[in-house]
Amino acid sequence: MAAFPGSPRPTIVRETSSLTEQEQLERAQRFQLELRKLTFLFQKDPRNEQVKAQILAIVSNRNMAPFYQVLCDGFGWTVDQALMARMKAVNDTELAALDARLADAVENLGENEIREIHLAKFEYYCSIGDKEKTVTAFNECLEKTMALGQKIDLVFSMIRAALFLQDYKLVERNVKKAHQLQELGGDWERRNKLKVYEGLYYVCMRRFKKAALLFLDCVSTFSCYELMPYNTFVYYTVLAAMVGLDRVALRDRVISAPEVITVLHEIPYLESFLTSLYKCKYNTFFMALAHITDDLKLDRYWSPHASYLCREMRVHAYNQFLSSYRSVTLDSMARAFGITVQTLDRELSRFIASKRLNCKIDKVGGIVETVRSDSKNAQYRATITEGDLLLAHIQKLSRVIHV
Repeated sequence: MAAFPGSPRPTIVRETSSLTEQEQLERAQRFQLELRKLTFLFQKDPRNEQVKAQILAIVSNRNMAPFYQVLCDGFGWTVDQALMARMKAVNDTELAALDARLADAVENLGENEIREIHLAKFEYYCSIGDKEKTVTAFNECLEKTMALGQKIDLVFSMIRAALFLQDYKLVERNVKKAHQLQELGGDWERRNKLKVYEGLYYVCMRRFKKAALLFLDCVSTFSCYELMPYNTFVYYTVLAAMVGLDRVALRDRVISAPEVITVLHEIPYLESFLTSLYKCKYNTFFMALAHITDDLKLDRYWSPHASYLCREMRVHAYNQFLSSYRSVTLDSMARAFGITVQTLDRELSRFIASKRLNCKIDKVGGIVETVRSDSKNAQYRATITEGDLLLAHIQKLSRVIHV
């Protein structure tokens, strides 16, 4: 396995190592999860000197010169020229050694040895955070890789690198590439892993229904510990399902799932968040939602979506409550949700104006009246419209045929 920056020159010993190639790739990138978490926390609180010191310690110890430059540009830090020079010197030495070994392998060794050195270069560029050269080294290594399983593992490693670098277009390209390779005959375990990688990408893109369906397929067979612990995976699954699935699917696939039930108590407020809405305990649900939203703001994947999730879950709860009534007083509805009448009035007004709730407020009587949508008339109008379009197309086609 290629060593981390700053350690002695890497020696390729994969034939005698007890670790598989995929395990070595995962180990080489594991520290990046912690580093990206720290940079996210610093982005939230730029005055946190303790977090900054932790970031710089990791960057310095691993001689991450390219990533240090990215951090300085992004956070407005002054570049420590002495530190940068030292890290670049170590990087140059490591890469020169790898280039020399590659030249020797091209002249004197076989394709397997050449591929292993390309893989070592890919690992090294990943470890120092050099995005452009990581992509180049990945393509070179992929071209030299013959075994389908090794190709898929290499693509997974590239997806992890892209997640670390927060390049979601690069993540998307490699998810598609992994699908293409899987269609050539990928095994069951890698197929399940791809669902987790793709689901995490969909979370980042705010496509929660697709993420939930992919995650739920892997709840009982999860093995992507290089991405996240299992309880975090269940947490993400519940969040995506709450936003993306309907009430029946939520009950059948999440609330009743044994794998989910065993983990719920390990995560604060997750059980009440999941079950209270289904049981119509709206006061409990709103309290759990507030705590969950605060937690999401500190999660690097969910932070951009925390406000969206909070808003969507409130709309969902209001719709569920109102579906049981033709009319209800503002006072009783506010008590059910554990909020003030003024807060409820303000929220309902906003959601009604944006057409998220089918109801109207009678401020004089202090009543919320549900407006039932006439689905029969809506279907009739849709049928008439589609029929008119179909007739227009047929008339155009008939004129062409007659000509």
